[in-house]
Amino acid sequence: MTQPQISEKVRELIQKARIVSFATWHHTHPTGAIQRFQAADDEGRYLTDEDVKQIQQLAPTTIALASLAQQLRDRVSEIVDEARDQVLQTFPTITQPGGGLYPAERANACWRDFWHFLRCITYGIAGQHVDYTSPEGLHYMQLLYQELQVPLDAMVVGLEGIKTASLKRVEPDQQAILSPYFDHLIERLKQFC
Repeated sequence: MTQPQISEKVRELIQKARIVSFATWHHTHPTGAIQRFQAADDEGRYLTDEDVKQIQQLAPTTIALASLAQQLRDRVSEIVDEARDQVLQTFPTITQPGGGLYPAERANACWRDFWHFLRCITYGIAGQHVDYTSPEGLHYMQLLYQELQVPLDAMVVGLEGIKTASLKRVEPDQQAILSPYFDHLIERLKQFC
């Protein structure tokens, strides 16, 4: 099966649509720690155990929540599955002909975005920066979503599902600590609507 062709405009927007920015982290993290976060983001991956270990050595006072970020990373498949189920329950026809996530490639792209949303949230958690997003990157993401006609209401429901599924996997006292990291991205995404 051939992949649908994407336009040059979409290709450019994809390159610029970066959720996270580490530009303001210099007052809390040494350059080496920021480079670890940046490398993971550039490679589109979660922080590895080795990344976390190195960041802990470089910035020991900022890594108190790293184990929670690792817990979420290790359960990402379950979390994304629950968020996907929430979207499908809320919008039962969304993946059918005429729905915003039809055909299957569109739906799969949406579920991949959920995986990346949680990835970016875990960077904020591990770095203890609630305001971890890039206004410029999110602007380009909004333009990309408009260009691709992404169903924003479903994406917000999915992100809220990611929050719910994630918080179920941590202790009650940790839920209040982690909630703002999820709420930050949820509020940014709601501004797209």
